[in-house]
Amino acid sequence: MSDPIRRTGFAPRFWERKQMSELTQPEWEALCDGCGKCCLNKLEDEDTGEIALTRIACRLLDDSTCRCGQYDIRHQFVPECIVLRPDNIEDHLYWMPQTCAYRLIHEGRPLYDWHPLISGRADSVHHAGVSVRGITVPEFEIAEEDWEDHLIEEPT
Repeated sequence: MSDPIRRTGFAPRFWERKQMSELTQPEWEALCDGCGKCCLNKLEDEDTGEIALTRIACRLLDDSTCRCGQYDIRHQFVPECIVLRPDNIEDHLYWMPQTCAYRLIHEGRPLYDWHPLISGRADSVHHAGVSVRGITVPEFEIAEEDWEDHLIEEPT
């Protein structure tokens, strides 16, 4: 059986051999597991700073693929969408999903077996039940004052 990482065109386990700042743009993008959790609207507790996920998705999230439907031009539609980079990851760790590869690597932890770079299958995140596929509602359907009614536990 061939190594799934070699089929991607990337060096084997590149994320373990390079600093985040050394990754090429394609390598950086490949770290995204496609779970869709970062595209969910979140609520922050004013007292504790704790972040809670809602099932309310950004208007651009494709619920079936858990990918942004307009990734390359998303800022035209959602100017506040965060562009995660090695030089700003520290500022955004507090809201990043617990299973996020960017967070895991930054914290020196390994990727999960279901991550597409490990499994060699883009849909492994969905089969593992870690993605938000099929559980979201578009943000334009829910009034912001009702978001608390749509809190969910992070799929892990």
